[in-house]
Amino acid sequence: MSQSALLRRLLRYVKPYGLLLAMALVFALLQVAMTLSAPVIIGQAVDAIVAAGQVDFIRVTQTLTALAAVVILAALFQLLMTCCTNACCYRTIRDLRMQCFAQFHALPLATLDKTQQGDFMNTLVNDIDVISDGLLQGFTQLFTGVITIVGTLGFMLSIHPGITLAVVLITPLSFGVASFIASRSSRLFKQQARIKGELSGFAEERVNGQSLVAAYNQQAVSEAAFDEINQRLNQVGTQVQFISSLTNPCTRFVNNLAYAAVGIIGALTALGGGMSVGQLTSFLSYASQYTKPFNEISGVVTELQASLS
Repeated sequence: MSQSALLRRLLRYVKPYGLLLAMALVFALLQVAMTLSAPVIIGQAVDAIVAAGQVDFIRVTQTLTALAAVVILAALFQLLMTCCTNACCYRTIRDLRMQCFAQFHALPLATLDKTQQGDFMNTLVNDIDVISDGLLQGFTQLFTGVITIVGTLGFMLSIHPGITLAVVLITPLSFGVASFIASRSSRLFKQQARIKGELSGFAEERVNGQSLVAAYNQQAVSEAAFDEINQRLNQVGTQVQFISSLTNPCTRFVNNLAYAAVGIIGALTALGGGMSVGQLTSFLSYASQYTKPFNEISGVVTELQASLS
């Protein structure tokens, strides 16, 4: 089954809680709107400070009051979004666990005989926990990330279209780096999930049959077999953590290049009178907010790879 088909299959479990998810998306939209309003207010405050002894304190006070209100509202909407998302995801995972547990009772004897009990336990507990982490992180950060990207682009275009184009041109490079690393880590995540099930099954059988292991003097053999599986899990786990952990710093490096380019071009534009210092301040803030979701989305991709595996 392809990853897109797996994702659609997983989302069917979320469907009964669509209202909670819709509320989370609304609160996410409001939270992003408040967050994106802050740089504009900060730029206005900077422009109110003309020079030493020429500060418009009334305007600065008004903008700071508006900034405080925006920050408080953003925090409130983020709290409400998190509550709705958690309720949706944990209820989804509860239903999935119940269905898995019921399915275990319906399995034929042939399947029970050839499958380790620990593998069943690993599926019911550990694997579903991984899915839970992927859902929780994916729903919140993916939606807010996309909205933030679109919103920051709109605000940057309203300030200076030319500099915005420079930021956009670097974006595909960030996506390319994240996609390349994700494709390499997907295979290792699947292999890690299989070895985890094998290790759990082996340990569960040996613990339950410890009296037989001792009676036939198989302790050394069991330890050697366990060590072999554990070593394979260690090797695969180290590889997958290393490769998947490259995503965030690599995309962050690319995004910081974009931020540096914005700083240089924006400073030259401000010196030439193309924008005010306050607008440059707002633009730099938007450039930082524009690149941040790419780092978060790359983390979401890693979590989804683990969940689908």
